[in-house]
Amino acid sequence: MNLSQTLYKAKIATNILAKLPHQQRQQFLRDCALGLEANIQSLLEANLKDLNNAQAMNLNNAMIERLSLDETKIRNMAQSLRKVADFQDPLHRILSGFSNAKGLDIQKVSIPLGVIAIIYESRPNVTSDTAGLCFKSGNVCILKGGKEAQNSNESIIQIFHKILSQHHLPLESITLLPSMQKREDLKELLYAKDFIDLIIPRGGEGLIRFVSEHSKIPVIKHDKGVCHIYAHHSCKIEESIAIILNAKTSRPSTCNACETLLIDKAFAKDFLPKVALALRDRGTLLKGCEESCNILKHHTIECELVPAEAYHREYNDNILNLKIVQSFQEALLHIQTYGSGHSDAILCEDYSLAEEFLNQIDSACVYVNASTRFSDGEEFGYGAEVGISTARIHARGPMGVESLTTYKYKIRGNGQVR
Repeated sequence: MNLSQTLYKAKIATNILAKLPHQQRQQFLRDCALGLEANIQSLLEANLKDLNNAQAMNLNNAMIERLSLDETKIRNMAQSLRKVADFQDPLHRILSGFSNAKGLDIQKVSIPLGVIAIIYESRPNVTSDTAGLCFKSGNVCILKGGKEAQNSNESIIQIFHKILSQHHLPLESITLLPSMQKREDLKELLYAKDFIDLIIPRGGEGLIRFVSEHSKIPVIKHDKGVCHIYAHHSCKIEESIAIILNAKTSRPSTCNACETLLIDKAFAKDFLPKVALALRDRGTLLKGCEESCNILKHHTIECELVPAEAYHREYNDNILNLKIVQSFQEALLHIQTYGSGHSDAILCEDYSLAEEFLNQIDSACVYVNASTRFSDGEEFGYGAEVGISTARIHARGPMGVESLTTYKYKIRGNGQVR
């Protein structure tokens, strides 16, 4: 079956999923959760094939970390499906209602988006999470994972397809596309505007740029996470160091990990060596501006001098950029210049400053005295996420089931004409 035939069948399946009772959608997800747990060994065997291939492909540590599965991760995938199943039905909700001057009864009602294509790299859990979220919200999904995770993804989809068959539902409700060897192969998918309603790319900067430039279908970008923490001189020292350590070192490969620490010059000579020592103990490679490097040199802490363009970079590794700023306004300007609109935080005990930061920083998630690592569908109470949108249209931040719906108007009259 060629791609056009696959997408045609997926489009037809939207008519079935959109009408599927909520209880059946819930039961399907619960059955899939049981299926994942019952097949842990086969999932791990498939994942091992991918990990062996990844070593041969010389993938970096961050990619391998995202690729790897273990029993705990698989059980977490199952638990995410159960949480999503338990949510209220996102469909057929009356979002608003009113009568106009002519007596028409007008209701704004939530409905599925239709066919959603999700293009992603490495993480096999994305296959389970996104399939579950799309199904819950009555959407058909087309999944295009990276070739490095194809065995793991196929093993997960085999379980979902078995459950679809048991529920007498079309397998095209959840479709995993074959592995593609190069990005150019994506163009046929990106041009399929007659069959696909939305494209969601999540991955590296190159993938996002390619999809955005070539897609003829609306795109919600899940772009790189150049996340910042600004440490103001009013912050609580020990608490702030703990937040910075968590944001950088708890899982450096994620898009919500901190990539740049901005330090208020007013206390940089005291604060920077303390936080740098703590980071060094966690194996963090420090890079920074000339002033940062000079301060740390006096404490025999190594810091690599980097040019300004390095602050655009998402490392996805245990590497942190340092920058000393003269003022709050300079911190804002730096984030606006180099940030990606993902997640940014301020550490301070000045209420007015904190509120100004929340209002001035135009990122999807803006924090006061908390780690950027909380930018996550699970932490936001969504059970899972399709990704973390850095777009400005339709959805921003962690995207759960409600972000996968749109609406239509239902209008009831009794003979009105205009």
